Amino acid sequence: MSPSDMIATLRRRYQSFSANQPAVPFAVAPPGQSPAVIGTGDPVFTITVKDPRGAKPLGALDQFGVAVAYLQGWIDVDGDLAAALRMRRFFNDFHPIAFLSRFTPGALIQGRKENDRRAISQHYDEESEFFLTFLDTRHRCYTEGVFASDDEPLEDAMTRKMDLALEAIEVKPGDRVLEVGGGWGAFSEHAARRGIDVTTTTLAVESERYLKDLFAREQLPVNVVRQHIFGYRSDQKFDAIVNMGVTEHLPDYKTTLAKYAELLKPGGRVYLDALAMRRKHGISTFMKRYIYPGNSAPLLLHQYLRHVARSPFELISLDDDRHNYYLTCREWAKRLDARRDEIVARWGEPLYRRFRLFLWGSAAGFDTGLVQAYRWVLKMPGSPA
Repeated sequence: MSPSDMIATLRRRYQSFSANQPAVPFAVAPPGQSPAVIGTGDPVFTITVKDPRGAKPLGALDQFGVAVAYLQGWIDVDGDLAAALRMRRFFNDFHPIAFLSRFTPGALIQGRKENDRRAISQHYDEESEFFLTFLDTRHRCYTEGVFASDDEPLEDAMTRKMDLALEAIEVKPGDRVLEVGGGWGAFSEHAARRGIDVTTTTLAVESERYLKDLFAREQLPVNVVRQHIFGYRSDQKFDAIVNMGVTEHLPDYKTTLAKYAELLKPGGRVYLDALAMRRKHGISTFMKRYIYPGNSAPLLLHQYLRHVARSPFELISLDDDRHNYYLTCREWAKRLDARRDEIVARWGEPLYRRFRLFLWGSAAGFDTGLVQAYRWVLKMPGSPA
């Protein structure tokens, strides 16, 4: 496709797109040419085609192809990247082969636990030091904070979130808590410093290494287990369970709730939070290929609550966390950009670009309502012994 044909295609698409939803003017600069404005007014961002291979997905209006072109450095986006990502639906994301590949015999034969292990490792087994370039410096928490105001420091929002989780499960020193997905020790460390007996599970080798080093260094008696929650067994039941941002990786709600019921004492509580969408497979092809491969899927709240109604659990509380997740992702993205030179020098441009798209794209998704987020608490009926 010639540059003039690409520009004409983009202008036709802009006309139809802007008639039905918010749109901002932008510019496209083909190789060796001046930028052409798409829309009316001063462009909010400019897409620069640095390699002819970047022009093809633009002309084809292919969302996934444009993302790959950005990862490869074939196109650049200058200006307001967040505004560009709010317009992601300007491009089509129809890739049936990628969707169906999740249900091939090979994928099914692998089994849920092995598939989950590989998928989680692909994301979380980057060096911990990379994630620490953009996470909060106090807790290293990789889920949303709970903000008192839009300009509150991320660290304070994360402390509030840790405290809310502890309050929600109503535990005291000496009580036993199981954490599903240890990450970089945010909840486990916070709880252990208050005398809680914590066991934390993880599937990622790098997470296991980081957690064991952390708790040995800080002399905190946290038990770290690298095992899928579905295969985890305990001789003693727990007083509470905490799951921060792992429900997306456990889309079999019936099995997960049954596992919680197996591990929890009567009267025990489960704290959970997760990002959500209205459709289980509404996540973009880019996210499925480059961020969370495998069977991970956003929470479907209506479907999840149907399974809760069929389980022993009572729903104690439910809170909308979408704006909190927007503020969190926006801050993570800003911190990532602020450390760009260091990240590129240590881990390379492709990793920086991948997480830049991921974090700014997530912020845009929460801001526009494309993605939702919730935190909720379940209770097992009965009285603690």
